[in-house]
Amino acid sequence: MKKDLHPQYYSVAVKCETCKNEFTLKSTKKEFKIDVCSKCHPVYTGNRSQAKSTGMIEKFNRRLAKKDQQK
Repeated sequence: MKKDLHPQYYSVAVKCETCKNEFTLKSTKKEFKIDVCSKCHPVYTGNRSQAKSTGMIEKFNRRLAKKDQQK
């Protein structure tokens, strides 16, 4: 077998830039900085913004009301 074929494997402290959460994982990189982690990501926390979908529904209702007024 060849020597030094596999990369070095490190135990790395990962730091979330948004919520400052830190956790450990193993990787071939020595340092990780992430923007969003599972503690602050909207999909995992359930704090999704409803503004976009609400705006679309209101827009549809306005168009529907205009159409009903024209008849």
